[in-house]
Amino acid sequence: MSGIGFAFPVGETNDYFKPKFSTTLGLNIDVGKQGFFLYPQLDFHAYSFFQQVPSVDGGGFLVNKSRATTYLLNMAVGYRKSMNKIWAFYGYAGGGAGFILNPHIKVEKDASTATLHNRSITMPILEMGIGGEYNLGDVCLFLETSFMHGLNTIQGRPFNSVPICFGIKPDIRKLFKKKKR
Repeated sequence: MSGIGFAFPVGETNDYFKPKFSTTLGLNIDVGKQGFFLYPQLDFHAYSFFQQVPSVDGGGFLVNKSRATTYLLNMAVGYRKSMNKIWAFYGYAGGGAGFILNPHIKVEKDASTATLHNRSITMPILEMGIGGEYNLGDVCLFLETSFMHGLNTIQGRPFNSVPICFGIKPDIRKLFKKKKR
């Protein structure tokens, strides 16, 4: 699956992140015929960053209106319920980890310069979500939302986000099936 959308920070996360464009890549791997599936997913969420706690070497200055980016790999287990072979609705829950790059400033008073550099924060994630699909034959259109909760903090505050994305899910099973002659 390939989706585009926005990731909306919620709660205290909204103090330091604001939504920007995001993308998601993943696979829905059917497990049996009962509707269960595995859902490995790679999330690239971008946020506007508003620093709340000055860096030690930042000279008391804060970074404003910069860009922070997440690179998160999740593995979930889900259940899909099909209706009329046209519509399907699903839910999933899982976890993963990745890192979040957020900018910090370093002020060198002797040289009268300020340097912006990214800091990487390792972030374990718990995620649960829901979605819907519309089947067009060899491809499905989908709309999906989830709640992500980070197990570490950023700027002394928790990380919580609600990504909303839409996109396509091509049926790649045909690539792995042998053609009958």
